[in-house]
Amino acid sequence: ANQKACAAGAGREEDPAVADVARHLTGVKRKVLVLSGKGGVGKSTVASQLAFGLAAKGLRVGLLDIDICGPSAPLMLGVQGAAVHSSASGWSPVWVSLPPAPAGAGAEADDGELGVMSIGFLLPDADDAVIWRGPRKNGLIKQFLTDV
Repeated sequence: ANQKACAAGAGREEDPAVADVARHLTGVKRKVLVLSGKGGVGKSTVASQLAFGLAAKGLRVGLLDIDICGPSAPLMLGVQGAAVHSSASGWSPVWVSLPPAPAGAGAEADDGELGVMSIGFLLPDADDAVIWRGPRKNGLIKQFLTDV
């Protein structure tokens, strides 16, 4: 069945979820992607520190940790074991407590927020492995992008 679908060009059709993701992200002013084709190079560390630093400067920041095999952002941001809440409108991210702004930083520095979503919040044990590929992994990423 897959071979016939590919031969017919069905693989080139745009996924209908792409429009949903684009619509959901219209309210996000800037998007930064931290990625590498190699594991163990510090992507999660860079992403977590960048998100924390921007939030500490007074920006509203969201961090989506899609490291399915080894979600480490919750640990790096001190929110490991926190619960994600689900409602009719979707999932609510876990909010990171930020330190008070230093004296003289300006009132806007106190307005920073950092929300985090990670599969690490959904696992019963932080050491559990999730080895998903293909449609299942893509489905989770789409759900994170549209329901959080």
